[in-house]
Amino acid sequence: MSQKKPEITFKYIFNKDYNPLYVNGAHGGISPRGEIVMNFYLERPALPYSITHEINGNGTIGAEIAAEPEDFKNSLVRHVENGVVMNYQSARDLHNWLGERLREIETLEQAKISQPPGKKDVSH
Repeated sequence: MSQKKPEITFKYIFNKDYNPLYVNGAHGGISPRGEIVMNFYLERPALPYSITHEINGNGTIGAEIAAEPEDFKNSLVRHVENGVVMNYQSARDLHNWLGERLREIETLEQAKISQPPGKKDVSH
């Protein structure tokens, strides 16, 4: 009879208001302590602080004549709300974990492509 291997169970603790954020990029580097610093951002068009319009003779809103800041249409915002700091081993582990998730997605996408048209997967 084989001996049972040691086990450990991780319990996850999170706030009731836990709410994952959407990010579409990250910026960072190596800290003076040799750790990886990664700040996540959501990139979006800039919003103006104010826009001024003419008022037409009939009282309706007319053409835009000014905006503050003036260059908001030529600007993008990278809103940074959170980030992480991790050591080398944690970064390697995260890299491996992300690689596994990417392979899972690629497998699912490949299955969609190779499935004959009109045939539905009923395996769930």
